[in-house]
Amino acid sequence: MALIRPFRAIRPQRDKVHLVATRPYYSYKKNVLKAKMEDNPYTFLHIINPEFNQKVSTKPNSKERFKLVKSRFDSFLESGVLTKEKQPTLYLYRQHKDKHVFTGVIGGASVAEYQNGLIKKHEATLTSREEMFTSYLEEVGFNAEPVLLTYEGNDTINSIIKASTQERPEYEFTTTDHIKHEVWVLSQEHSTQLQNAFERIPCTYIADGHHRCASSASLAKNRLNNGQAVLGAENFLAYFVEENNLSILAFNRLIRSLAGYSKATFLHALAALGNLELLSEARTPVQEHEICIYIENEWYSLRLVDYLIEVDHAVNSLDSQMLTEFILKPLLGIEDLKTSDQVEFVPGNQELSVISSSVDSGKYAIGFVLYPLSIEQVKKVADQQMNMPPKTTYVEPKLRSGLTNYDINE
Repeated sequence: MALIRPFRAIRPQRDKVHLVATRPYYSYKKNVLKAKMEDNPYTFLHIINPEFNQKVSTKPNSKERFKLVKSRFDSFLESGVLTKEKQPTLYLYRQHKDKHVFTGVIGGASVAEYQNGLIKKHEATLTSREEMFTSYLEEVGFNAEPVLLTYEGNDTINSIIKASTQERPEYEFTTTDHIKHEVWVLSQEHSTQLQNAFERIPCTYIADGHHRCASSASLAKNRLNNGQAVLGAENFLAYFVEENNLSILAFNRLIRSLAGYSKATFLHALAALGNLELLSEARTPVQEHEICIYIENEWYSLRLVDYLIEVDHAVNSLDSQMLTEFILKPLLGIEDLKTSDQVEFVPGNQELSVISSSVDSGKYAIGFVLYPLSIEQVKKVADQQMNMPPKTTYVEPKLRSGLTNYDINE
């Protein structure tokens, strides 16, 4: 079953929510980040970057830095910019982006279910990042960015969500990236109904946030091993979205060097892998197992030959894996995508001009554009307890940090 726990969110005052909520700091260009922090004293970025504009700063990812994050968070709470919910509850969050409308439930997800495999993963985590995030959580004491979990929906959950959204939202605001955000604080009745309905769902899947899940589980384990009270660390902040309501895009690849190949010899090598055609204009792949390629001012389509495709293998049949196994490794000498300095990943929500302009600039030699995975492919990998290649899926929606912060020490 899927456990979803009500919690007392630490969240912005209604009149300041549009000023507090923010995209992750790493998603901003430096000049934009600087302007936002100089012009907006309420942005959550001041919590994440507590030493902004200071000449002397602590070491990144150190306990000293994390303690400053906690101190700044506490100051936002003490000043009333953030307040804590009086009673535990669940929250609905709806996002309007372009033609997509994403709606889901924000609540606590169970660490025990993650440990027992009922929250299924499809990606391996890096030990160093997991340890860093665990240390961060121990020091700051809150989750600000929910893990994105997905589930197979049912009419009961959908009807409760529909009934709840008939009321006026607690928050309703639009950000400068043209995304509309709405948050509802659910009644105790609707919270209880949703808890009961989710208990009938056999499992959930991580759509985005594998390191956040792993570090939350590590924190709970550490506290138990040290004889400490686990407190709120038995759960972690999550956003539950029905699988049919997700947008799954590909992660595309830019490669710095052709490893000694000329354009002609590299295209000749690609032609041995399938049907290679010159395109009259830029486009994304129109079907699975097609890869679009940009090199020296020209776009190509490569349709991989059938005998290369292990149809029944959850991972080896993925285009991202085949790109690595048949092109990046043998032709370009790229053995490990996690450590190679030859690869740059471009999320599928970026325009194709990002690929072409990056290659035209001379910084990169070639770009590869992939066909996005289906939710069935993602689930198949997770169900078989396998791991996808790094940066295979770019999943939306992306939530703003600071909207419904979760106290892991309560």
